[in-house]
Amino acid sequence: MNTVITEEHVVLPPLPDSVFFCGEAILIDNFDREERLDRELLANSYFHSSTILSFKRANRYFPQIEKELRKQGIPEDFKYLCLIESGLAQATSPAGAKGFWQFMPATATEFSLRVDREVDERLHIAKSTRAACIYLKRAYARFKDWTLVAASYNMGMGGVSSTLEEQEMENYFDLHLNNETSRYVFRILAMKLIFENQEAYGFHTKELELYEPIPIRQVELVESTDNLAHWAVEQGTTFRMLKLLNPWILGNKLTLRQDTLIIDLPK
Repeated sequence: MNTVITEEHVVLPPLPDSVFFCGEAILIDNFDREERLDRELLANSYFHSSTILSFKRANRYFPQIEKELRKQGIPEDFKYLCLIESGLAQATSPAGAKGFWQFMPATATEFSLRVDREVDERLHIAKSTRAACIYLKRAYARFKDWTLVAASYNMGMGGVSSTLEEQEMENYFDLHLNNETSRYVFRILAMKLIFENQEAYGFHTKELELYEPIPIRQVELVESTDNLAHWAVEQGTTFRMLKLLNPWILGNKLTLRQDTLIIDLPK
């Protein structure tokens, strides 16, 4: 049986004339920009399960990410880059990138994240956000344009620079790019529009059970241990809770490389 959807049941997200990103107005003033933005708005407005999960998780994690971005002097709009990279899940890509900010192992160590058999700080929200900020600062020092900075997070600073030079252009929107990078900034803009105009795009987050920030207490681990499960019980919690709140800890053993490590536990 064919399903007929009448016109009154179809909600089309409005296309704005401009979108603000990092304090700059981006004009949506030609068919190319309109259709690239329209594609991402449609994809995210009608992919309800994914976008609803994004709203739920953002309520828990955006405050922490925003705090780190502010500390590092990075525009808060980059939280949407983090969102499209991972869906605010500790995801692993087919290529081996991990965490909210999807660092590859070599890039993670370049930005002072510990990655070994016991610890993977790509999965540490605060530390990986700080590492991402270092990259974003370096990219901004090079390009002096936040949309090019965002594009470089996908294709690398070298890739952006060589493409700008080859095509004799100065901005992201006029570049002919591979499909992924061509969509990348528009995906960020689409999520920003949807989050800032929820009802216009068919979402009513007041009716959703959003995930609340988890009340935690921070405990210093002052010496290496071969039995974190036992240590967790001594702290009045469980190994499962320790792992849920500290996904960067990979197993039941933890060797200190510095004086102490801070571990989040239920408050």
